[in-house]
Amino acid sequence: MKIKSDNRDRFAVIMAGGKGERFWPLSREKKPKQLLAMLGGKSFLQQAVERVAPLAPLKNILVITNEAQLPEVRRQLPKIPAANLVAEPAGRDTCAAVTLGAALVGARSTTGVMAVLPADHVIPDAKKFQQVLNDAFDLASRGRAIVTIGIKPSEPATSYGYIRVGSELPPPEGARKYKTAFFKAEQFVEKPDFETALGYVNGGGYRWNAGMFVWSFVTIAEGLQKHQPEMHAACQRWFQAAATPARLARVLAKDYPDIRKISIDYALMEHAQNVVVADGAFEWDDLGSWTALAHHLKADAEGNCAVGDFIHVDAARNIIFDARTKNRTLIAVVGLRDAILAQTDDAVLLAHKSQAQKVKELVRKLGQDTRLKKLV
Repeated sequence: MKIKSDNRDRFAVIMAGGKGERFWPLSREKKPKQLLAMLGGKSFLQQAVERVAPLAPLKNILVITNEAQLPEVRRQLPKIPAANLVAEPAGRDTCAAVTLGAALVGARSTTGVMAVLPADHVIPDAKKFQQVLNDAFDLASRGRAIVTIGIKPSEPATSYGYIRVGSELPPPEGARKYKTAFFKAEQFVEKPDFETALGYVNGGGYRWNAGMFVWSFVTIAEGLQKHQPEMHAACQRWFQAAATPARLARVLAKDYPDIRKISIDYALMEHAQNVVVADGAFEWDDLGSWTALAHHLKADAEGNCAVGDFIHVDAARNIIFDARTKNRTLIAVVGLRDAILAQTDDAVLLAHKSQAQKVKELVRKLGQDTRLKKLV
């Protein structure tokens, strides 16, 4: 997508510090889901950078990760300046990461507008996503709007938060008519039960909360000052140190142990009165579990989705994923239904699809065993 407007003041902050435990044994602490190439030849992080590159210069793309993943992030993104790849000393949820991103953007441009984007989403149609993000950038640059991209729900998912939207908003005075529809955010709703989610989908007045935000540095700073003053004070300290990576690392190491662990939704979005929802009319998936992967893999006549050498007799609706790079062997299955079979060079996972969320519990159990901790 060609962006005609000046994008020198546009920034993208990509959140890439998640553990990705649900995709064990492929995902590990040093190389979680966002750093894996599970769909295509590039990792989800590399795809996230490619999607946003037409809208912001590479020098304006920042990645927030952690110490364990930083070496692999640097290896995968050689064209991004090293100073733009910043490791949090510890995981303190999304509000701290957003605050750090704001400090980094503000140190580069106090008039900057920043998009906050997760590193591990699947967005097949990059052009549709870029159109929505471009319009959101423009709207956020014109005032004090906090813009969040809401995805039109395609099913009554209970694993996502929802946003109730109000009436469609006209474009700001002096702005062109956007191709993207914008709505006033009326209410943020936590993960609902199935019946409630079904009502949301049938009613049409709700969007999935995808955790994608666009705002100016001034707007996010004001929001933190009003609703999270302690986080705002930290932002000011990090802003002052951001020009020198070594100094910033020292300040973060001192501050992070006492930083409140809270999500940006709880900390800011649910309190702010200036939230606008951009209609995310594009295919989207946060790929939260092995079962979600099946939506993006080709299935055989019996519904089996396989990556690797696979043969079966009387097997149906299974997910087979062989991540071994050398000495791959045939995976033969007989009479298996609704299962996940994932294999790496050092581990095999066999699970029922209905229990896919318990893989996180398995990873915790591995971490408690001194013999097996190396597999986490």
